[in-house]
Amino acid sequence: MNFPSDLLYTKDHEWVSLEGDILTLGITDHAQDALGDIVFFESPEVGQVIENEEAFCVIESVKTVSDVYSPISGEVFEVNEEVEENAEIINTDPYGKGWLVKIKFDTSDPLGLMDADEYAGFLKEG
Repeated sequence: MNFPSDLLYTKDHEWVSLEGDILTLGITDHAQDALGDIVFFESPEVGQVIENEEAFCVIESVKTVSDVYSPISGEVFEVNEEVEENAEIINTDPYGKGWLVKIKFDTSDPLGLMDADEYAGFLKEG
């Protein structure tokens, strides 16, 4: 499995990239592999306010339907329209073109995220 060291990770198998007060979020290589062939991404609306640990969008694969949870409270700033139209991108490039949303958040809120080594250890434990 691939876990880029420049990203942070959640226990719900999302990855996070931070740039100022904008958090870019996607699902990890582990998550896309477990889901199988992804066929649909139901995105939130731009401007939607979401709460920490809230399910705010859905990924559907040939195997199952899975919620995506926010690691932070904030406002949906941007949605990856390319993934909305072609959800398989999540399988082929989960850390690049397969990002899901960008969330504007209060940078004073604690994130409680794992680095790549901590996430790999978390997967081994589970």
